[in-house]
Amino acid sequence: MSPRVDIEFDCLPLRSLGRIDIPLDASPMYQAKCERLKRAIEKHGTHNSFYLHNASCKFYLTNAPDIGTIEFTFVGTVLTDEHDQKTVHADLDITLERETCDWLTEPVVHWFYDSVRHAVMVEFDQYIQAGDLQQTLKRLEKLREETDKQGGYMGMYL
Repeated sequence: MSPRVDIEFDCLPLRSLGRIDIPLDASPMYQAKCERLKRAIEKHGTHNSFYLHNASCKFYLTNAPDIGTIEFTFVGTVLTDEHDQKTVHADLDITLERETCDWLTEPVVHWFYDSVRHAVMVEFDQYIQAGDLQQTLKRLEKLREETDKQGGYMGMYL
């Protein structure tokens, strides 16, 4: 049986960002992303904080995708416990992207916003258990070591 909730996201550990300087010639979209990252760091810090982007959450309420699908996009920060083993909070900016439910009402949409947060927390726990988070942290540590060996310089815009 296929899952009734489909969640996708890219994950950026906030501890991997030393500082965020926005290039003067950056595109408006890139500037906006950098500003969101800065706000996330100011609000949550960098320890046990992970920024989720390019993210979506689809709920399938029937077995026909053209009837009963509710799709959200989101960006935001998830926070984990002190050992990065369990998600403890999701601070997400959620947008209803599309829906194929002619019976959908405003109170139900608000209920689904909360459901997105809960579903993302469960999915992030599965992401942790699958080892994706540990692999990402290992790659970042290796990159940090290589950078230190080269005096802190890895090349322009890296």
